[in-house]
Amino acid sequence: MKNKEILAFARQLRKNQTAAEQFFWEKVRNRRFLGKKFYRQYIIEHEDLLGDKKFFIADFCCWESRLIVELDGGVHLFQKDYDHYRERILKDLGFSVIRFNNQEIFYDWNTVAAKLVENL
Repeated sequence: MKNKEILAFARQLRKNQTAAEQFFWEKVRNRRFLGKKFYRQYIIEHEDLLGDKKFFIADFCCWESRLIVELDGGVHLFQKDYDHYRERILKDLGFSVIRFNNQEIFYDWNTVAAKLVENL
């Protein structure tokens, strides 16, 4: 995928957010959470073992804290190996990764917020 295609794909994801992503975004956008800047559908490029450029699109990223926030819907039950692989690469790139399932976002925001504070 070329950079323009990747950017277009990320923009499409922003336009078609899940309900959990919309909820989370309203809580953190415009530095509403601890004054930290969050980006949504953030493109992170890396190289694979052969030196080929690859990318991930993180649900949310706080660049200044090098924190990736992933919101896991039902599909993540079937791609745990891929999620672990991806987390390992992101950690190698200097990011920490925190995951929440959609139920936590909607029904336990105080715990989510406390975990965010710990990781920021």
